[in-house]
Amino acid sequence: MCVSQSINPTSRGRIEFIDIARAVALFAMAIYHFAWDLEFFNYVERGLTGSGGWKIFARTIASSFLFLVGVSLVLAHGRAIRWRPFLIRLAQVAAGAVAITVVTLFVTPNSFVFFGILQLIAVASLLGLLFIHLPWLVTAFAAAVIVVLPFVISHPVFDPKWLAWIGFFEAPPFSNDFIPVFPFFGAVLAGIAAARFALVHGVFDRLRGWNSSLRPMWRLGVLGRHALLFYLLHQPILFGIVFAVAQLAPADTQAVFRADCQRACLAERDAAFCERYCGCAERELRAQGLFDALMGGGLDDAKMTRIRRITNQCSFEQTE
Repeated sequence: MCVSQSINPTSRGRIEFIDIARAVALFAMAIYHFAWDLEFFNYVERGLTGSGGWKIFARTIASSFLFLVGVSLVLAHGRAIRWRPFLIRLAQVAAGAVAITVVTLFVTPNSFVFFGILQLIAVASLLGLLFIHLPWLVTAFAAAVIVVLPFVISHPVFDPKWLAWIGFFEAPPFSNDFIPVFPFFGAVLAGIAAARFALVHGVFDRLRGWNSSLRPMWRLGVLGRHALLFYLLHQPILFGIVFAVAQLAPADTQAVFRADCQRACLAERDAAFCERYCGCAERELRAQGLFDALMGGGLDDAKMTRIRRITNQCSFEQTE
């Protein structure tokens, strides 16, 4: 394919609205990660960021980033793939993905990031090239299929990490950031479809006409153009800040454990039972040296099995 930049949409200038949208997503991601850090160091209830509104918030952020990846692919390569800048960007994302995996392997070895959003962006960037020149309706249909398939297809054979990244697992793997191809590649395809539609109907030209009115927000635009750098730096900084605070004023892990245990127990049992059960669980976890691992995020499959045995035994004993 021809590699001339002049025939691609980006040759007509950047679109500040898209850069600003990317920056807003970055700030939202930083808010979520800061909440995750607070949870990791026991300043907020455990499980907070993995359930309810926070889980929806996280999925919305991830989907918005991936949607913008699809839009950016069309803007940069919609009429002809510019292989050199594409491969340079792909190498940068892949290097960032490897760095995240290596760092989390040391910091949280039992829940390290083996296929997070950067890994998916790298894979999706390659797969997306197959769709950027197709009619937008075809790509939109493919996006819908990819989003729906994991709800139709699931099997334990996909549970191991080396296959779980596909997305057809029955039990999700334990990871701090897990974004499988199915269904999340669907968000990238949705972005490609939307961008192809916008390209055909002149939407990008109209958005480019907003550049002057968006000039007061130019700092957000600059941030949006350096999204990868922000992604790689923000979490180590936030994590380091909360870590430093935790050394000076550590959270009361006993209070956090009791509150979490009571909240989970009261959903099914009465207060008297929960008081006895939680007391038993805390006592036995401390006796077997598992309490600090549980509250410090240092769990592996063997420890989780032991913890389940303890909690099951406590539940049985308090029922008698």
